[in-house]
Amino acid sequence: MADVNRGNRPLSPHLSIYRPQWTSVTSILTRITGNALLLASILIVWWFLAASYGPEYFETANAVLTSWFGDLVLFGSLWAVWYHLLAGLRHLYWDSGHGFELDVAEKLAYGVVGGSLVLTILTALVL
Repeated sequence: MADVNRGNRPLSPHLSIYRPQWTSVTSILTRITGNALLLASILIVWWFLAASYGPEYFETANAVLTSWFGDLVLFGSLWAVWYHLLAGLRHLYWDSGHGFELDVAEKLAYGVVGGSLVLTILTALVL
C-alpha cells in the first residue's frame, strides 16, 4: 500500500548543510591515492617495457615521462606515496585500539595531510 503520510517524515540532511570531517576526507583520499598509485605504476612499467622494446619506443616513453606532464604525474605520485604510507601508519595505530577519540583522530588526520606535504617537499628537494 502507498504511504500516505509522506509530509510528516523528517527530511535527510542535504549536502548544503553537511560539513565533511577531516577523518572522512582523509579516508577518501587514502582510497584515491591508492588507485592513483596503481595508475602511476602502470606508467612506470610502460617506461621499463619501452626500454626493452628498443630505442625508438623508449624515446617516446621517455619523452612523456620527462615532459612537464610526466613531471607533474611523478611529483603527484611522490605525494601519494607519502600520503598513503602515513595513512597506513594511522590505520595501524587504530588497529592497536588507540586514537579513536574525536580530537585525537582529527589531529592524526591533520598529521597525515601535513606530514605528507612536508615529506614530499623534502624528498623533492633531496632528489
